[in-house]
Amino acid sequence: MREFEGRVAVITGGASGIGLGMARRFAAAGMKIVLADIEQAALDAARAELRAMNTEVIAVRTDVRSEESMRALEASAVGAFGKVHILCNNAGVVPSGRTRATWEFPFSDWKWTFDVNVSGVIHGLNAFLPGMLAHGEEGHIVNTGSIVSFVSGGQNVVYSASKFAVGRITEALYANLRDRGALIGVSLLCPGVVNTRIREAERNRPAELSNPGGPAQEDAAYQAAIAKINESAMTPAEVAEMVFAGVRDRTFYVLTTAAWDSAIASRSEDILQRRDPQFPDMVGLITAEGEELAVRRAAEVEFDDGM
Repeated sequence: MREFEGRVAVITGGASGIGLGMARRFAAAGMKIVLADIEQAALDAARAELRAMNTEVIAVRTDVRSEESMRALEASAVGAFGKVHILCNNAGVVPSGRTRATWEFPFSDWKWTFDVNVSGVIHGLNAFLPGMLAHGEEGHIVNTGSIVSFVSGGQNVVYSASKFAVGRITEALYANLRDRGALIGVSLLCPGVVNTRIREAERNRPAELSNPGGPAQEDAAYQAAIAKINESAMTPAEVAEMVFAGVRDRTFYVLTTAAWDSAIASRSEDILQRRDPQFPDMVGLITAEGEELAVRRAAEVEFDDGM
């Protein structure tokens, strides 16, 4: 997709984190923005920020778990701007207690996470794609998966399983649109560790899906590793720049880090060799990702200085 000026982007989870980063980047390219989020106060603040950038923007409180809410979002977007060109199915949550064993997660964790992370993507595609195909102009779909869409292990099973599902849905979507010759590109965004508030997602958890015992406690070592890398983790703006390039160049896999490549390759080889899986050290991969990012930033500073 090469034309951005005056086109329309819809972004779920758009009031903070990666979603707001994408909204800012698309706005800087001259796009009209439709922000969707469950948090009204954050939504109002994000809309005010974009308006200060002279961006045409509307903000619609949206619960991506609801098909009706997503169809109302589509109606609001078309009512305000006529057409939608870019859809970013970005809203996502992760339940607390990610180092629990698979059977220790209550079903409420599974339902909440899949309702947002998976059903939210499905509702977005069903609500927006017919109109995007009908108007016939170039467009793009960005579905937010995760780097854990490609690796496995005993940790983070609920979130990881939902992101595996998003990856499979997005690959099928790419095949369907390609086979029909549609002018709509597809990207699967797979972030590593990004400095966002997703680890505080329990703040938006619906009461009917709460855990009887309250939020679970996190593993201390895992939390320490996350806290350390968050001090210098990739920013939403850096991720948004990669997303923008992916949309512009019609890149399917948008991975924000190469630090997990060996783990992805190892999993593939385990499958092909019919051998028992060798799960990666998640803390080690998180640490390696931080080191990779530090090197990348240092190289960029050196390049800029040389100019």
